[in-house]
Amino acid sequence: MKILKFSSSSLSNADKIKKAVKIVSDQFDSDQFIVVVSAIDGITDHLVKIAKLASQGDITYKKELALIEDRHVTTIKNLVETKNQNQFISPVLDLFKELSMLLDSMYNLRELTKRTLDLVMSFGERFSSLIIQGGFIDKGMPAELVDSCSLIKTDATYNNAIVNIELTNNNIQAYFKNPKKLYVAPGFIASSQSNETTTLGRGGADYTATLFVSALGTSNLEIWSDKDGIMTADPSFVKRAMTIKTISYDEALELAHFGSKVIFSPSLIPAINKKIPIQFKNTLNPAAEGTCICDKAESLKSSPVRGVTSISNVSLITVQGSGMIGVVGITSRLFSCISRKKVNVMLITQGSSEHSITFAVTPSDSQIAKKLIEKEFKLEMKDELIEPLNVEENLSIITIVGENMKNTPGISARLFDALGRNGISAVATAQGASELNISVVIKQEHEKKALNSVHETFFLSGLKTLNVFLIGTGVIGSTLLKQIAQQKEHLITKNNIEVKLIGLANIDKYLFNEDGIKVENWETDLINSGLPINLKDYVKEMKDLNLRNSVFVDCTASKDLADLYADILSSSISIVTPNKIANSSSIEYYEKIHDATARFGVKFLYETNVGAGLPVINTLKDLINSGDEIEKVEAMLSGSLNYIFSNFDDKNGFQQVVKEAREKGFTEPDPRDDLSGKDVGRKLLIIFREMGMKINLDDVDITNCLTKESQEAKSLDELWNTLEQFDNPEMEKRRKMAAESGKILKYVGIIENGKATTAIKEIAPDHPFYNINGSDNIVSFTTSRYKTNPLIVIGPGAGAEVTAAGIFADIIRIVNF
Repeated sequence: MKILKFSSSSLSNADKIKKAVKIVSDQFDSDQFIVVVSAIDGITDHLVKIAKLASQGDITYKKELALIEDRHVTTIKNLVETKNQNQFISPVLDLFKELSMLLDSMYNLRELTKRTLDLVMSFGERFSSLIIQGGFIDKGMPAELVDSCSLIKTDATYNNAIVNIELTNNNIQAYFKNPKKLYVAPGFIASSQSNETTTLGRGGADYTATLFVSALGTSNLEIWSDKDGIMTADPSFVKRAMTIKTISYDEALELAHFGSKVIFSPSLIPAINKKIPIQFKNTLNPAAEGTCICDKAESLKSSPVRGVTSISNVSLITVQGSGMIGVVGITSRLFSCISRKKVNVMLITQGSSEHSITFAVTPSDSQIAKKLIEKEFKLEMKDELIEPLNVEENLSIITIVGENMKNTPGISARLFDALGRNGISAVATAQGASELNISVVIKQEHEKKALNSVHETFFLSGLKTLNVFLIGTGVIGSTLLKQIAQQKEHLITKNNIEVKLIGLANIDKYLFNEDGIKVENWETDLINSGLPINLKDYVKEMKDLNLRNSVFVDCTASKDLADLYADILSSSISIVTPNKIANSSSIEYYEKIHDATARFGVKFLYETNVGAGLPVINTLKDLINSGDEIEKVEAMLSGSLNYIFSNFDDKNGFQQVVKEAREKGFTEPDPRDDLSGKDVGRKLLIIFREMGMKINLDDVDITNCLTKESQEAKSLDELWNTLEQFDNPEMEKRRKMAAESGKILKYVGIIENGKATTAIKEIAPDHPFYNINGSDNIVSFTTSRYKTNPLIVIGPGAGAEVTAAGIFADIIRIVNF
């Protein structure tokens, strides 16, 4: 005989019920069946609501009851053929009359006892049983309706009755001694010794099915829902949760204890005690393998962890004090006193010094437990042997479960690394003696992020998802988005890295999509769906999403945005940016943002601050970290100035070359921004700070390429005039003097002897900088190891493609930290 249980979610409408009927009909010729059914989805809660309305004297209970009646009648009409509908509708309407009379009595008496509530709730399964029976009969499968109340006997603990296993087994075995082809049995409901209707509490329909399985000794139990089985995590939190093929009884019980919503451990015990496999399957996808709970689960090569689960909204109580150390009976007194009020303890952890005991309870139990403990240890607290109780609220428990964890080193390290990398602190930890689970208590606000981080670590075969928030879609930003789109599939297949664009903003609008913005369509989506931009609103929403592996990418030159970096980093969000403002701001702010990276375990990467796509910062860091000593840095760090001085000769005057550079886009709209030398000064400052020097921009000796007259020009036209009148003759004189000695002019930054300077230098033909033309940059490091032949980094120092590539490289680098 096969026993199948159909959950509420698999019976929510006629179409789903038809699928359940078909599952049985496809096997009908080969076996005998007991089909255990739950109430139609949502009906039990609706019945409880109606009962409360009636007992409170609210006449609207009649309207609510009519809605339920109409839903059930409609379900029958959509389920069976028209000619058979009255045959199946009539008994359902009779049952509704019975329920209506009961509710009328409650309305008149203004009373709702637990016993009466059990009777009201029982109608949900009784209704669905009649409907399912009709569905079978309509398809030519005679089905006998089982009175579960007469078979399953309990005590009189209403709403969560305790089953008399021996009597129930005898009743079931006697009833099915000469089994027929097909039975339909309502789950969840039972009766007391005095034949009063009782219910079996949460998971009651599953419990009914396992009681039948245990009593009859069948080979397995199938539990059907609208899910593919038990998942590696709750899919409402973790969208990439996967179906677990097999799971051991012990693992299933641990997952159930620590919050899995698919299974409820007490309901499985009868089947587990008899070592009967339980198969979880999907009525909407019957071909799917589903999940099998069995004695020995299949060993997983990919991960020793079977699942990750969580309990939301937990309170943590800590009892501590010097008077607890070495005192026998403290623990016994503690848990005995709270057990008297049936306070359920979910997790316990104790310091090895015996100085403290911490345990987790539901918020509703926390104040009850606090009062009980304070009463129990009143004298110890008076004498200050035990400190005032510490109750922490708004917490969650994250638990990983797996039998093979105990044989695999490094599991705890990987768990805490996944949490730590995402700025999630452990409030408390615990591990079962069987080593089947490791639990971590965290702030509830981090629950979703923690589940995704841990799940990614143990189940996604090394795949790392970077959740990117980008501001700035100008030339650099749009080029970066194009590069991300081009490399997206390559990164997934070759590097196990997924770059997911979650947030996007330009000067006008911003857009968020937690499922990911399609990089190929970003411009259209931003125009059509974007909201008016406000930087603080954007940053707040990014922080509120609280996603794992978050990276903020600033492709602007905004000081307002740079001023928010410390706040962003403190929210455990890494930053990648070509924006130099933060790193060249005051030394106090510079240290604040860099200290935040260490404190909150995030990264602040800015390779493109200095040389676009050139590896200047990383090369410098490698030299310093490997113990080399930097003696001198020489650098040409402005593509604009290098272009100007490379093309300034006896045929092209200074003013002419500056105009040409502006027309070709090599300078800012106002070329004084480049010719002032401040941009080079900022880059030099950043390099100097990487070397450990605590200086500000004012400490850098910056040479302005322009005369005072050009610097003070009030318009571009006036600038061109002053360039021709004052700068051109002055600069031409310097050029000629250099040329007479075979040299050329270059704008160079130098760090040496604890000083940073920028200047227009005469460069000889044997100097590495002599042949640097166009917009290329070059940096020369003279060190204790690279003394005779300096280490040189050379290449394009400007341009959208190379700058975007440098930003992209920094984004990917986040994964490898």
